[in-house]
Amino acid sequence: MSEESMGIYIFCGIQTETEETFGEIEMEGEQRELMTIRYKDAAMIAAEVPMKIYHPNKANLMMHQNAVSQVMKKNDTVIPVSFGNVFHSKEDVGVLLENLYPQFEKLFPEIKGKIELGLKVIGKKEWLEAQVSENSNIEKMAKAVKGKSEAASYYERIQLGGAAQKIITTLQQQVKQEVFKPLQELAEASKTNDPIGEKMLLNAAFLVDRNKEAQFDQSINEMYEKWKDKVEFNYSGPWPAYNFINIRLKVEDD
Repeated sequence: MSEESMGIYIFCGIQTETEETFGEIEMEGEQRELMTIRYKDAAMIAAEVPMKIYHPNKANLMMHQNAVSQVMKKNDTVIPVSFGNVFHSKEDVGVLLENLYPQFEKLFPEIKGKIELGLKVIGKKEWLEAQVSENSNIEKMAKAVKGKSEAASYYERIQLGGAAQKIITTLQQQVKQEVFKPLQELAEASKTNDPIGEKMLLNAAFLVDRNKEAQFDQSINEMYEKWKDKVEFNYSGPWPAYNFINIRLKVEDD
């Protein structure tokens, strides 16, 4: 019988001067020890796992996230690593870390003591529909389309979609001004990503100093009070700085 070969799965990088321990995580039903593979004042947090491709299903993504959260509770300089990177040996991870070290060294002071917080603002269906129908042109167009055959109303339907889209775009701009901009003032850095789906009005990430997290939470709560009849807030974190760090992980083969 051939024994399953083992590999090293990496979760994140940290800055550390000591041998830190981060406990265990459950990975596909097995308990795995989180270990540190070090180089100078940097380390990769990793676990020994069967050498295979790990699929980004919900359980695996949660497992990756939970491991990183565990590390963040004990270390305040965490560099995120994308899901699913498995190497053949600790030595390979050591070489990777040595190669990445010049980038890590630059990043450490930038992210020390900082966390990423995410905010998605999603328009409530009734409110969005009310906003759209308040625009009288849309009312007229919708009535005109109702009584016509599919073919005859095709172009009017396209116009109708376009007009509704314009209103959504206007609402997105309003949310950017009234929600994103004030929060941006409290963050070290901020970023908007493309909204997902047609009801999302804002998809933002903020890099926030841990000392300001409570103040940031309070601002989110105050804004939610103003907006809660119109939208849902999906507030998440703390995460490592996924949206603010872009490291190419694979060591390029020459």
